[in-house]
Amino acid sequence: MKEVKCECGHINPIGTVLCESCGNPIAAKEKNSSKLLDMRYDGSARRSQTYNKTIVDKVWNFFSSVKVGVWLIVITLLASSLGTIFPQERFIPPGASASTYYEEQYGSFGKLYYTLGFHDLYNSWWFLALVASIGISLVICSLDRVIPLYRALKNQGVIKKEGFMRRQRLFSETDKTLNQHTYEGIKKAMKQKRYRVREENGHILAEKGRFSRWGPYVNHIGLIIFLIGSMLRFVPGMYVDETLWVREGETAPIPGTDGQYFLKNNAFSI
Repeated sequence: MKEVKCECGHINPIGTVLCESCGNPIAAKEKNSSKLLDMRYDGSARRSQTYNKTIVDKVWNFFSSVKVGVWLIVITLLASSLGTIFPQERFIPPGASASTYYEEQYGSFGKLYYTLGFHDLYNSWWFLALVASIGISLVICSLDRVIPLYRALKNQGVIKKEGFMRRQRLFSETDKTLNQHTYEGIKKAMKQKRYRVREENGHILAEKGRFSRWGPYVNHIGLIIFLIGSMLRFVPGMYVDETLWVREGETAPIPGTDGQYFLKNNAFSI
């Protein structure tokens, strides 16, 4: 797909709504419109809103949807809550067979619970698939929005077109001419309020709190790390969770040590 060239001469990525250099609307429908401009990414297009032809594009667009991510989380939470109705297989009495225990203790509902695999929910392949889908959704959602945001902040220009300014949510203008003293006073006042001030050919751009625009994606990184940690339990050798029952006075070999290590339960009374 071809890139888009603005009237100012700047080359913009395909799908860009506003020129990354001058902020002037590029698309014909945007030039003739009077509605407010979408300033979430300063006019930079997200990949999911631009490409929709190949299978990869369709998979990307599916997982980049916030609604899909929310539904995946809701389904996973519902499945997790169902896994707490009855004890998981590792918590049933030692020696009991899971295939018969749930039916004997909880009747037909217990049998259905076992048949659907809820007795070992957190180790089941489909629960792992749900967790992995949430992780994939978080990664794609973040990349789909982080890239245009980074591009918009990196290429943000100082000089903006009049049409761009008029289509902002807050806009005002005056016919007074600023002298050099007032101009310098404005810059000084902005800097005192900790604005990052940039100027070019008599134009001023002041901004602060830029890092706050990255806030949601910092949270996403934390969630992704959390999900990776949860999924490591399915990697052989990364997670060990076995139960060894030893009666008072007995000694039993520790599983997986080939009889080299033993655990003894010394009986005592107070």
